[in-house]
Amino acid sequence: MSALPPFAVTYDYRCPWARNMHEQLIAGLRGGADWRVTFLPFSLNQAHVEEGDTPVWDNPEAGPNLLAGLVSLVIRDEYPDKFLVAHEALFAARHDKQLDTREPAVLAETLASVGLDDGKILAEAGTPERNEQFREIHMSSVRDHKVFGVPTFIVGDAATFVRMRGRPEGDNAGAINAVERVVGLMTEWPQLNEFKWTSVPQ
Repeated sequence: MSALPPFAVTYDYRCPWARNMHEQLIAGLRGGADWRVTFLPFSLNQAHVEEGDTPVWDNPEAGPNLLAGLVSLVIRDEYPDKFLVAHEALFAARHDKQLDTREPAVLAETLASVGLDDGKILAEAGTPERNEQFREIHMSSVRDHKVFGVPTFIVGDAATFVRMRGRPEGDNAGAINAVERVVGLMTEWPQLNEFKWTSVPQ
């Protein structure tokens, strides 16, 4: 495994592309990768708010759309040894089980399934301090790196939006290779500006 610089990756549990990439990150870390990676929640709802309209953090009607991200922040900061398993479970609840992760009951059940105190975490996720933390993480990503979606890799001053079709399916070594290819392109071959299939190969 090559030594990578510190990097961050954005996510919103609604996005299947974020699910694919974050499963690769989880599998790679479980496979022994010594990455220094920061997981950054991002609000796709806020990304679609028109200039001058009320930000989602100040809009009570938008609150449910922020809840899963807020919960993940609490776990990331307060229960780091449980973050990967909870992160994976939250993506699975949304995409594999087709559950509504805007519902507190769904989040509570998901957290309890991985051994976390769902009541305590949901209470902390509902505080103004966590709301402001989420706002600042999102807005700094936009302000400093022009992030517009998920998953976006941030390495130093560079940021790249990446879509990966495959899921790791238990292949930890393959996941390590996939992530290191992405970061390698950013750090070793920044001349590549865009690479996009015109159709999805079968």
